[in-house]
Amino acid sequence: MAGAWEFVVCDALVKVHPVRDPRPVSAETWFQAFLGERASFQLAYRPPLVPTFRDPSPLQVRVEGAAADLVAVSCVELVPGSFVALPGHDDGYEFDEPGLYPDLLRPVTNGEAPVRFGSWAALWFDVTTSDPARAGVHDLTVVMTSSDGTELHRASVTVELTAIELPPLDIVSSHWMHLDSLADHYGLEVFSEEHWNVVERFMASAAEMGATSLLAPVWTPPLDTAIGSYRTVVQLIEITKTADGYEFGFDRLRRWLELCRRTGITGVEVAHLFTQWGAKATPGIIVNQKRAFGWDVPATDPQYRKLMEALLPALQAVLDEEWDRDHVVFHVSDEPSGEDGLATYLAAKAVVADLLKGWTVVDALSEHSFYTSGAVAVPVVATNHVEPFLAERPERLWVYYCVSQDRDVANRFVGMPSARNRALGHQLFASGVDGFLHWGFNFWYTWHAIRRVNPFEDTSAGGAFPSGDAFAVYPGTDGTPWPSIRHRVFAQAMWDHRALQAVRAAHGGTAALDVIDPDRSLRFDRPVLDAQHYYESRRRMTVALSNAAG
Repeated sequence: MAGAWEFVVCDALVKVHPVRDPRPVSAETWFQAFLGERASFQLAYRPPLVPTFRDPSPLQVRVEGAAADLVAVSCVELVPGSFVALPGHDDGYEFDEPGLYPDLLRPVTNGEAPVRFGSWAALWFDVTTSDPARAGVHDLTVVMTSSDGTELHRASVTVELTAIELPPLDIVSSHWMHLDSLADHYGLEVFSEEHWNVVERFMASAAEMGATSLLAPVWTPPLDTAIGSYRTVVQLIEITKTADGYEFGFDRLRRWLELCRRTGITGVEVAHLFTQWGAKATPGIIVNQKRAFGWDVPATDPQYRKLMEALLPALQAVLDEEWDRDHVVFHVSDEPSGEDGLATYLAAKAVVADLLKGWTVVDALSEHSFYTSGAVAVPVVATNHVEPFLAERPERLWVYYCVSQDRDVANRFVGMPSARNRALGHQLFASGVDGFLHWGFNFWYTWHAIRRVNPFEDTSAGGAFPSGDAFAVYPGTDGTPWPSIRHRVFAQAMWDHRALQAVRAAHGGTAALDVIDPDRSLRFDRPVLDAQHYYESRRRMTVALSNAAG
């Protein structure tokens, strides 16, 4: 209607593009969440499509109903994407050209909803409770008014908050949070009180997204760094070299572990012991407040072995005191590849192998030969290379996706439909793998961390990675993390996995698989892109669990 305001209720797997009419919520779609989970929906709106409408005043939004206090509202904001999809991409993209796309969820303040002339905007609603007494079916009314108080629209939405408490995620969900990125963006002194406060907020946001494990920067992680350069130092362990050997300070590490406990992070990953893409050099470790190792010190340097002989047993003693060893992993080097890569990886691993006995060592790789050679005991395999590993069924197997998993498999790029993000929970459960890893929770840099970027202006790491690969969260004001749509949908995928765990416990593995994959055709390279599939399967999970409880 050209002369009137338009409003459309949408589900959480819709991306409301400014110039494409949004998909209305299906009559069969059921907004539901388990205890502690967010039930999410959207309201898209567009001002009159007439040239005489020139009022830029924001609308006012309010929610009515007995459960209105359980609702949080965000504006879905557009972000720029200079690199959205590679040429010749598969059909599973929603957007593929440079442009402005919905992604950032900025909290609504003072009930104000911004107006975009001639285009759609959207509000995002999260409804949640951890109190079983507040569970039930809730009728909500979203009321939109103009700046002068004129009521423009009322939208009725029914949400069920199910009083079922799900088990914790029984696989590892690992996400690499970059402490230097937080310090650099906000201009904070590393490990100042303000920095620690910001770290805790972003750690909690990672847990909300479904992360169970974070990379602990015991030394500055030697990751995504240009050869010969160094990132801002974020080393948790203080190292002093004396005439008698090495002394270590673990206060900052203990504080890190306490933040993990406080925010619900159950897994600890020790930063990689050697540099990325071949393990040829040592991390830029600070000793006596100066860089003592780095790109100029080979992996097999005897001085590094001496440091590790002292440091690793001391570190492991602290970890045994503070943590469950079954939830600690070490990394040798990230993404070794090629014949030379295997040789240098094995040489580096030999430097520390005896010092890691009894501990789990996990590394990301793409080449099957690194596993069959015995170089990597617990592989983290790219989802587009995982089928040979699944056929062999290693004792433990993780998977990952990142920039190169841009065809056929699930991923969370801004240009992909949200269903392609949500698919991962079903895939991880059906495949029976032990963990998932993603490198970019908050990487606000260009390729190889050569320079900083403003993530509100650059979502493609300076044009290196498809928009959304490098981060899932934005740096909000005052050190507050602002989620993305992708953050929220990834969380839904992990809740799907937890619900399937509960169905399996109540009714058996076959029944759980029947909910999501009755014909047993689900594979990592066949994500289901039909959004309604996820709402229907969630309904079946909830019915199965309600029957078991009743």
